[in-house]
Amino acid sequence: MPDPGPTAVLPRRPLTVGELLDSAVLLLRTRGRVLIPLGVLLATGEQVLLYPLRLLADAGPPLWWTGSGSFPLWWLMLAVGAAGEAVIILLLGNPAARAAGAALLGRRAGTAELLRPAGARWGVTLLSAPVVGLLMLVAALLGPAWLVGYGLLGPVAAAVVLDRVPGTAVPARAARVALRGRAAAVRVLGYLGWWVLRVGLALGLFFGVESLHLLDLADPDVRAVAAMVVWAAVNSVAYPALACLDAVIHLDVRIRTEGLDIQLARTPAGVLATVPPAADR
Repeated sequence: MPDPGPTAVLPRRPLTVGELLDSAVLLLRTRGRVLIPLGVLLATGEQVLLYPLRLLADAGPPLWWTGSGSFPLWWLMLAVGAAGEAVIILLLGNPAARAAGAALLGRRAGTAELLRPAGARWGVTLLSAPVVGLLMLVAALLGPAWLVGYGLLGPVAAAVVLDRVPGTAVPARAARVALRGRAAAVRVLGYLGWWVLRVGLALGLFFGVESLHLLDLADPDVRAVAAMVVWAAVNSVAYPALACLDAVIHLDVRIRTEGLDIQLARTPAGVLATVPPAADR
């Protein structure tokens, strides 16, 4: 039985909103050596892929705001970026969900376990990524609908990895879990909190470098590269944190509504290697 005290990453009981946020951070701290490097890779790729759209929209760093460019192109840039964020969080959600499942069982998933493809269902995860990306792109183009989509699609990775749901049933299972209680709202709350933190950190780092004259940021190319590096650095921590939050929320929902804690309590210690699949599959 894992430690049910406040230092446990995932105590086997329903958690408050504050405890969910704390558990996500604790999970990231314990598995950061795997999740953060993956976050660096994906966040850097995101910045590189978005740069041509930023040029077309005449969006200037560090906020990538457009004053004289085409508003439709700028809006498209924002939508593509929002969809890209959702896809990155989904991909990071695969190892994050496995780490959370191990923590719930009272053990710490090793680096080799999280990187091992066997049993990780990466095929279903990768097939889910374009579906989530397309849905989130359409939602982002509609403005506030993006928040609704983001809240509903949060459990996708956990549904694949922890619930072992067949690929075609993943979106429906994710939506059902998200609509139970406060799951979608907590996911959106976590995203907004990290968004404020990301903006503050990125702008602070960028203007700190500018004020210290560490780089010639008067050069437009240097300024753009510096902004991309800063945003990639901040997002490489924020995206894994949000993936951990998704995993924690998902397990909390299963404890609250499916009796996962009771099922685990009835199972002898050391018998389960992974979280039992969901009955609602």
